[in-house]
Parts: sequence; C-alpha cells; structure tokens
Amino acid sequence: MNVMPRNDLFLFLGFTIVVLAMPIWLAPFGAAYPDLLQRFMIFGLFAVGFNILFGLTGYLSFGHAAFFGVGSYAAVWSFKLFTLDALPAMILAILVSGVFALVIGYLSLRRSGIYFSILTLAFAQMSYNLAYSVLTPITNGETGLQLTISDPRHLDRLFGEAAPGQPVPTLLGQSLGGYAGFYFCAGFLILGFFIAQRISGSPFGMMLKGIKSNQTRMNYTGFNTKPYTLAAFVISGMYAGLAGALLAVTDPLAGAERMQWTASGEVVLMTILGGVGTLVGPVIGAWLIKYFENILSALNDQVLARFYSFLPEGFADTMVTITSKFVGEGWFLTLGLVFVLVVVFLPGGIMEGVRRLWHWVNRPRGPKGTAAVRTQPAE
Repeated sequence: MNVMPRNDLFLFLGFTIVVLAMPIWLAPFGAAYPDLLQRFMIFGLFAVGFNILFGLTGYLSFGHAAFFGVGSYAAVWSFKLFTLDALPAMILAILVSGVFALVIGYLSLRRSGIYFSILTLAFAQMSYNLAYSVLTPITNGETGLQLTISDPRHLDRLFGEAAPGQPVPTLLGQSLGGYAGFYFCAGFLILGFFIAQRISGSPFGMMLKGIKSNQTRMNYTGFNTKPYTLAAFVISGMYAGLAGALLAVTDPLAGAERMQWTASGEVVLMTILGGVGTLVGPVIGAWLIKYFENILSALNDQVLARFYSFLPEGFADTMVTITSKFVGEGWFLTLGLVFVLVVVFLPGGIMEGVRRLWHWVNRPRGPKGTAAVRTQPAE
C-alpha cells in the first residue's frame, strides 16, 4: 500500500483547511463574496493542471485556453441536452477536453521548445476563430451558448417535468448558487490538488521531472519520452476542461472569448507568479491575479477619496490622482509591477520567497542571536 509521506499529508491537510476557510480569512480583504471565491477555485484548478505540463515536464503551452473553452461548451451542452445536474456535465467536459488534448498534443509534441509553444498557440487561435465562424451552430458564435427554457434536457424530462423559470445548474436537485457553488468548486480544487500531489511524487512524476531536466539525455539512453509528455499534456488539458466546466456551472454561458490567447497567457502568468514546479505556487498566483482583477479594478476615484478623507484636502486630492493610476482601469499596471518585482528578485515565484523566509527564520543562531558557524569534524 502506497502511504502518503507525512510532509505531503500535512501539506494536503493545510491546503484543504485554507481553502475551506476562505470565506472567513478573506473577509477582511473584501474578497469573501461567493462569485469571487468560485473564481479563485476555478482558476486555481486551471493553474494546478497547467503546472503538471509546464512545471513538471517543462513544456510551455500558450494554448491551454482552448481546453478551458471546450470544457465550458461541453458542460453547457450537457445541461441543454441531458440534465441540469452538474456531475454529468463535469464528466462530459473531462472526456471531451481529454480527447481534444490528445489530438492537439499528438500534433504539437512533434516539436519542443518555442516551436511547441507556437504550435499550441496556433491551435488555440484556430479553435477560437472556428468557434466564431464555422462552428457557429455548435457554439452560437459571438452571442455564446446559453441555457433556455426550451432546451430538451431529455434526462430531466424523463423523470418529470422540467422546472419552470430560467434553468440553472444543480447538484442532485440542490441549487449551486452562492456559497454552495463555492464549496462545490472547492471540492474539485482539493481533489485536483491531491491528484497533482500524487502525480508529482509518483514514478510517473519522476519521469516527467527527468524529461524537464534533460530530455535529450533520456532519449540517448533509449528511453521513449513521447508517451510521458503526451500523457502529461492530456492530463493538463483535462484539468483545464474541468475548470471550464466549473465556470459554466457558476455562470451558465460558454463563449469563444474563454478560448482567446489572453486567457492562455493569464494561466502562464499565474504559474510563474506563484512558482513553476511547486504545488501551491500556481494556486497562489491564480488567487492573487483574480484578486487584483476583481478588487483593485473596482477601486474608483470616489472610493479613493473616501479612503484619503482623513488627509488635508489638497494632499488627499494628490494621493487620489497618484493612486488612481494603479487601480480601477489601471490595475494591470499594479499587476505588471508585481510581476516584474517577482521575476527580478524571486525568479522562483512567490514560493521562493516563502522558502527564503522559512530558511531565514529557522537558520541556526549562536548564543547572542548571531548565525552559528558549523564546522566539519576532522577526517
């Protein structure tokens, strides 16, 4: 029986507690409302899956938003054709995005490095344009795929009449609005984190890390790395599809904008900001970017004026003028500055800063508080 190492168990339990307690500890930061909490969970899951490919294997994909969008479309079609229950939609989204990732990965992984990245970007943009044009009967074009009262929903009607009013996704008949939707998404994030943790410590994960370290040397030894890289790509794509399906549960709409290249770039930023190759880092990066996007972008001049109201009038106006450049519509400037500072001073992301702080706090000290000097015993 493969028992989880103690450190991994503590990490998983700590992560679970932090996630489930988010409505409590995020309240002082103004981020404890359900819609934002759900996005924290969804994009955290997206980043965890992306890190399996980029962090473990070293393959940088610029097209993962394609699987995110495909997962959303599959979930909404499940709601429209079969049932409003969320679980079948999750399963369908995972399967469809997995098959799609298998095809794209098989073609893209014929190249490596920047050529692989450009290929994934090209496939993602092709998917985005197809959703707007050729596949309009499936995607509903720029309007987006939405739920309607006239949807067939065969399974729901098989066991009774469809509920009146605007259809909304449910879980075994229970609404997934508000905090119920948050805990539903949190359950999938915790499960996804657990699976990623087990993959990272498994022989399969060791193979992926070996590929990242020196794929050429592994190929020279006669080891076929292609099945491993393809498996990592498919698993990562399935994570993205599941995240897209969860977004369709919380917001029953699937649009082609979810497949745009900017969405792919966003998950890359999340992973780099938090720490490539770490388990918790990509989740922290996702939370930080979504916090900036939803909180800092909502700070306008009126809010800033109330915040600086305790200052003298002229000085308060100056502070509002300066600060307004970094919040509201200028929140991207704040995010850019944070990203530059992290890349320059913490190349390993936020988690590198956490490790440095941990080592500084726990470094051995002498009797007067100075660092102790360890000497090696004589041979």
